Amino acid sequence: MTAIVAHAAPARWWHSRAVIRFMRHHLALLGIAMITLLVLACAIGPYALPYDSLHIDLRARFAPPLTGNHYLGTDPLGRDLAVRLLMAGRVSLAVGFSAMLLSTLIGTLIGVTAGYRGGWVGAALMRTVDGFLSYPSIFLVLALAATLRPSPAMITVIIAVTSWMETARIVEAEVRSLREREFVQAARMVGLRRSHIMFREILPNAMGPIIVAASLAVARAILLEAYISFLGYGIQPPLPSWGNMLNGAQQYLASAPWLAIIPGAAITMAVTSFNFIGDGLRDALDVRNDHI
Repeated sequence: MTAIVAHAAPARWWHSRAVIRFMRHHLALLGIAMITLLVLACAIGPYALPYDSLHIDLRARFAPPLTGNHYLGTDPLGRDLAVRLLMAGRVSLAVGFSAMLLSTLIGTLIGVTAGYRGGWVGAALMRTVDGFLSYPSIFLVLALAATLRPSPAMITVIIAVTSWMETARIVEAEVRSLREREFVQAARMVGLRRSHIMFREILPNAMGPIIVAASLAVARAILLEAYISFLGYGIQPPLPSWGNMLNGAQQYLASAPWLAIIPGAAITMAVTSFNFIGDGLRDALDVRNDHI
């Protein structure tokens, strides 16, 4: 037990060094600022605007940005684009975060089990992962979305169950490298249960790659939601999402390009922000950078 306790002190020191390295990553800080601004705007913005997302003003159809109280213009039905963009952001970001949490949970559970158990159990689990990876996930996503009734919850589950494999591979490799370390052997010697060793001793020491994968998974989930909604199999109107806003804008690219540019810019901002954060976390949590 002494070895286990002794292992915790260097871990806390390493985490503090990781925070310092992350704070020096300017693009990661920019990503945090951008995504914080976007989340706050989606959470608070609709209450500050004079219209709701379903208000129709046929006289204001296709109003360009900065027209009266329509700061971002209106859509083909005369609905305020700003409030719809922010309401759509709530849906798209909620799907992205929820799908990330679910896929990370599934991938981590399978990866920890496969990495620690090894043998036929680990081989069977990882061959299952390989089987999922060998099939193009976008086709599986579209097939499930076309078969099941689309809703935010269902789209979240569909994205999660087709996105956990990368996390599982990362976690399995990390756990396999940790399972013979001294602190794990000490835990076995004092008679700790297998589940305790897996989830209380090994998993905390494998959190770095998991956190990086999770941050990138949010960006991937947002893109997948936008993709399947753009094709008409995702979130259905009148509930807005960035993807179905793009779907409704494609026939007006020449006459009203702002209908596509504005939700496209929101998707780009969100995905770029999470990619910046992921890059910063990867650099900060890399133990090879301890000298920095």
